[in-house]
Amino acid sequence: MSLSPAATVPTPPLAGRAVGGGGSPVGDILAVTARPEVINFAGGLPARELFDAEGIAEAFQAVLAEQAPRALQYATTEGEPALRGALAGRMAVRGLATEADDVLVTTGSQQGLSLVAQALIDPGDTVLVESPCYLAALQVFAFAGARIVPVACDDDGIDPAALEELVVRARPKFLYTVPTFQNPTGRTMTADRRREVARIAARRGLWIVEDDPYGELRFAGERLPWIASLPEAADRTVLLGSFSKVMAPGLRLGWLRAPRPLRAACALVKEGTDLHTPTVNQLAAARYLADNDLDAHVARVAAVYGTRRDALLAGLPDALPAGSTWTTPQGGMFVWARLPEGHDTAALLRTVVGFDVAYVPGAPFFAGRPDHGTLRLCFVTQTPDEIAEGLRRLEKGFAAAAR
Repeated sequence: MSLSPAATVPTPPLAGRAVGGGGSPVGDILAVTARPEVINFAGGLPARELFDAEGIAEAFQAVLAEQAPRALQYATTEGEPALRGALAGRMAVRGLATEADDVLVTTGSQQGLSLVAQALIDPGDTVLVESPCYLAALQVFAFAGARIVPVACDDDGIDPAALEELVVRARPKFLYTVPTFQNPTGRTMTADRRREVARIAARRGLWIVEDDPYGELRFAGERLPWIASLPEAADRTVLLGSFSKVMAPGLRLGWLRAPRPLRAACALVKEGTDLHTPTVNQLAAARYLADNDLDAHVARVAAVYGTRRDALLAGLPDALPAGSTWTTPQGGMFVWARLPEGHDTAALLRTVVGFDVAYVPGAPFFAGRPDHGTLRLCFVTQTPDEIAEGLRRLEKGFAAAAR
């Protein structure tokens, strides 16, 4: 006997983590980027005209011509040996002794962050984050059921005294940090602060999750060591990396370097998530690294980004309300600005987008009390002329909102 439609029972509800977070800030940002008329300072999109499309295409062609059966087949969860070896070599050259077995290839570094969260966080565990913090990391930790606690920061990065006090009081599982060209602020943690963070982690028993998607995009200043390379942190730091900002985000290739017990746990989680990262993409990336000078390509990209940063900084005094302040990053993709007291960048954006320009309001980046007067500007996607036009539109939008 079948039930009539009127007698059917509703399906069980969605999981609380799927409905408890309200909207999707990341989705809202990506929706803005889809409007072609908008000069978009909102997204974190690399400049597509700088992709080495020819070199990447040649790498795929070579892989499919020479080893198609392997490229189109399943692979191991940990990743293709050729790519893991190449990644280990790149880290070793930069001062972090690494073997291929220390590396897990991920489907973008965002997956690496998710794997670490699932491997380390039980519901109710505390996670420390920078203030402000990469907003998609906040989403990952919230989905995992973490209690997210912000650590006070200044222009030099995390405040070590505030960090140690929180570690003692909150007993967190790990600290999440983007120490180089941080998203959203663009700031870089000093070498002294990195050493202090490593010492606190060793002294107090703490994992460090060091996310480095932007570190190679330096166009001023000197490169600083990874926290993972410091002796005090060697046994307790997860380093996340990605090809998204230096090769192409559409490849969805990232990696995770971690002490072997944690790396093995992350591999087990990944096996249950997607089995493995696409084989053909991994082999093509390995072939690209073998046949091309990625460092030279990144240097060219970084030089262009430096010019674009300068174009943005040159126009900000006229574009933003009088009394605004902003960061001057030495690399990466973002400038962080703060408008004078009384301004709400989320409310202002509703007027500003009417002038076909967009930014990201700063409030979603805060795990604690938000600063509603802040905003993030991405300077790499547009040319200097487009940046100048975007800033003119931004000035008009703020002026209209003030009337």
